[in-house]
Amino acid sequence: MQARLTPRANTRSANYLFVYTPPPKMYTLLSGLYKYMFQKDEYCVLILGLDNAGKTTFLEQTKTKFSKNYKGMNLSKITTTVGLNIGTINVGNARLMFWDLGGQDELQSLWDKYYAESHGVIYVIDSTDEERLSESKEAFEKMISSETLEGVPLLVLANKQDVPNCMSVPDIKTAFSDCASKIGKRDCLVQPCTALTGDGVNEGIEWMVKCVVRNIHRPPRQKDIT
Repeated sequence: MQARLTPRANTRSANYLFVYTPPPKMYTLLSGLYKYMFQKDEYCVLILGLDNAGKTTFLEQTKTKFSKNYKGMNLSKITTTVGLNIGTINVGNARLMFWDLGGQDELQSLWDKYYAESHGVIYVIDSTDEERLSESKEAFEKMISSETLEGVPLLVLANKQDVPNCMSVPDIKTAFSDCASKIGKRDCLVQPCTALTGDGVNEGIEWMVKCVVRNIHRPPRQKDIT
């Protein structure tokens, strides 16, 4: 046991207190125990895409599936996001904070304000809206060209796969093929999804958690468990 002598305050005599000083290894153990019991690694994940792509519906399904006490809102009453929706879930020792940003053309200029703090990006594509696919591709290409997002994991969701004659994942990969070189070495997955029914939500979130946790270039924030 290590100890040091500390003079007792406001006394004339040479009285001393023995104060126990834990060794460095014990500090490390205690710090690790505190983190395990009272803190989680927090990762910020952006949900981007054009308006009406299904971003907020995906967020609501995510919160419903990963939060035991969350009842969820009526999905049929979800309207176009103007500004920002925020949601948080816990998966193991990781906490994911989602920022669902509006996808209207005039709101896309705000996306890059959140890039520096983000650990992952979920980009949602409406696979039933072929007329706006080029518009979605343009927004996607501008987003992945940002140096601030370099190395950040990217999940691309081909949403609304329950609708007959929708574009498939191979269709979307082909349409976005000339963006591949800008994706770089980051983790990237293109996945089918139906946010309205929840199909593909679990798989996408679990993949994202694995990617952000192992990405040493964007360490997590430490947050107390509440």
